[in-house]
Amino acid sequence: MRRPILMALLLAASAPGASVTAAPANVLQEAAQRFHPIESGGGLVAAQEAKAAAVGAEILRRGGNAVDAAVASSFALAVTLPQAGNLGGGGFLVLWLPRSGAISTCRAAARQPSLPQAVSVGRGEAIALNFREMAPSSARADLFLNPDGSVNRERALRSLLSSAVPGTVAGLAQVQRRYGCLPWGAVLQPAIDLAEQGFVVGAELSGSLEAAAPLLKSDPTSARQFFRPDGSPYRPGERLRQPELASSLRCIALEGPACFYRGRLAQALTRLMAQRGGLISRADLQNYRASWMTPLQGRFKGYGVLTMPPPSGGGVTLLQLLQVLEPLNLQASGLNSAATLHPMVEAMNLAYRDRNRLLGDPDQVTMPLDRLLSARYASEQRQRIRADRHRPAADLEAEPSPALEGTNTTHLSVVDRDGGLVATTTTLNTAYGNGITVPAAGFLLNNEMDDFSAKPGAANAYGLRQGDQNAIAPGRRPLSSMTPTLVFHPDGRPLLATGSPGGSRIITTVLQVLLNRLLHGLNLASAVAMPRIHSQLWPDQISLEQGISPDTWTLLQQKGHSLRLVPAMGSANSVEVRYGAPNADRPSGSFGVADPRRLDAAAVAEGP
Repeated sequence: MRRPILMALLLAASAPGASVTAAPANVLQEAAQRFHPIESGGGLVAAQEAKAAAVGAEILRRGGNAVDAAVASSFALAVTLPQAGNLGGGGFLVLWLPRSGAISTCRAAARQPSLPQAVSVGRGEAIALNFREMAPSSARADLFLNPDGSVNRERALRSLLSSAVPGTVAGLAQVQRRYGCLPWGAVLQPAIDLAEQGFVVGAELSGSLEAAAPLLKSDPTSARQFFRPDGSPYRPGERLRQPELASSLRCIALEGPACFYRGRLAQALTRLMAQRGGLISRADLQNYRASWMTPLQGRFKGYGVLTMPPPSGGGVTLLQLLQVLEPLNLQASGLNSAATLHPMVEAMNLAYRDRNRLLGDPDQVTMPLDRLLSARYASEQRQRIRADRHRPAADLEAEPSPALEGTNTTHLSVVDRDGGLVATTTTLNTAYGNGITVPAAGFLLNNEMDDFSAKPGAANAYGLRQGDQNAIAPGRRPLSSMTPTLVFHPDGRPLLATGSPGGSRIITTVLQVLLNRLLHGLNLASAVAMPRIHSQLWPDQISLEQGISPDTWTLLQQKGHSLRLVPAMGSANSVEVRYGAPNADRPSGSFGVADPRRLDAAAVAEGP
């Protein structure tokens, strides 16, 4: 599946009015489709960078479970995908592991009581982990405002003020300690080797470094780490070594997260903050905690959907969209036809209106989640959709929201030989974060503070206009669109794990993968490859990838939509549990697909 996106854009099913007969999601992969996933007799890892995916697959082969593989690949992405993989950012993770199986008895969790946040699904247990970054204790609401009240975008994105307290190391250590099989050091060793020995740069990373040169070269440590001595970017086929990052990873392997939050790396980070006007203090690092959470649960066409709760706005918005769309006969109107895309877009605008105005950090704000996720509210939203005409964003924004009651990111998905699933999405926010590398530590810092509302109603880097619920406040976690998601058969057997990078487009990317797979009868590879659309209320337009029929464009314009062709959206690296028969209880292997929109992405099988 490591093919240019052009291959995905030539699918005939995108023609307006085309009808695809839906297939149940437990059928073996349909031979008639032109795209096919990677197949494995055991587990499989799908990630945005091939070498990191191979690390996770090797961990599975050595006896690790899905958690071990996800953690190992995440640390490897901090080396091989510096524009998004990270030690200096944060993220979310959703997992499901069986209570019994070939490898489940190795889990520390098998010898511990279930966490109160866990939920029982089928013959296993699911839980979510929030390791989103947190605002420093000295942060304030007007942090990025100029004297005239305008937002200082340079300060919000490119300064040390833009960095929130990182959560990646704490989160990955916490989930591996409780649910992993292998020793901590063994899980980190592949990333250490990649940083120390170096790796061959691919075309995507080379082009990314060249594009980011103005940002990275403005920081002397980043310039030295990511460019050759003559200042030129690494070319495809050249080897990039990161010895300072290797030393940091080795420290984390030996001392655990204490190295990052209390030890040598904490000292390096806070020294930089003091020297260059950042906000993160020693106390901020020492007080950081990753939080176990109960996954949000929903159903679509009988399938169980588990996804991330706030401060991810993605899970709430995804479940809202699925509820609104479920009764509509989108299967009959046809995949990517105007009759299908129009109600999808109208539902997206309504859901994003709620996301932007009502969601935030559950530790600090009250949210009407029960109402937003209720069948009654879904029906009310559905009735607001006009079949014949687009409702302008200005009209929707003028309506009151329900009353309160009482890019750059990367996603990887893992399935192990027992059917255990992990979906995890991590981020620095924009590509390479704020471009600043911590001296003597080798890792980039996030610019996640821009995910807060610098000023209510002002757009952030992804065009989202958010309100006071997501205002900057000490210790608050910014609202996110990251949407790691697991899907289960109606009987509770695990089916698939998915998610995506893409800022505000993450939610709609995940939605379309699920609709393509569960409703339109596409196999996992075709479900990921199909052209995508996106709408988020503001700006009042539909973003479309190449491959949507010209006739569909015309019909949507006739309904009042404004359309814009955009570059490829997202990277929905996904895995699926394979069963030898429709009602088989135990997996017989797995399928996986790396989104062809990213040239360096790969799905790698566990192997013998």
